[in-house]
Amino acid sequence: MADLQNGNELLKIDVFKKIGLEESMHVGDLGCGNLAYYAFGAAKLIGKNGIVYAVDILKTALNAVENKARQDGIDNLKTVWSNLEMVGATNIPAGSLDAVFIHNVLFQAGEHAGFLKEAARLLKSGGKLMIIDWKKTGAPFGPPVKDRPDPEAVKALAASTGFKLTEEFEAGPYHWGMMFIKA
Repeated sequence: MADLQNGNELLKIDVFKKIGLEESMHVGDLGCGNLAYYAFGAAKLIGKNGIVYAVDILKTALNAVENKARQDGIDNLKTVWSNLEMVGATNIPAGSLDAVFIHNVLFQAGEHAGFLKEAARLLKSGGKLMIIDWKKTGAPFGPPVKDRPDPEAVKALAASTGFKLTEEFEAGPYHWGMMFIKA
């Protein structure tokens, strides 16, 4: 189970089962932040023959992730500094990832199309993309409602980027979730 702490909300979703993580997979946590929930959880599940890329634009976040990985003895996690809104900027081989997580990041991104195109570039054909972000409703915490991405717009943009929607799900009282597969 992944524990996602957002203010006072503790949400438990088995995102790893939902996306189908297995031994030896290559996984990306795009916009991982300094806690890299998905990166650390995935690294434990995919084993020594797999690899997780924790990607962020903030070098301070990546330093925190590197320090925690070192402390926890996790050696199948690599940090990558990148502007995910720029297609081709991420130093991960194109078409090499089995799964990608984008969690609570799109509300911060100015260029959703570039972000999703970069995710598509990194995923192999048949690879899975999970997006979880804030609902466009008021909450006692989180970003301003006006900054939260519209799920219908994300769906349409993902479709135009070569993704097929496979599932929509509630990710707690304040978040929506979607699963896609790269055609």
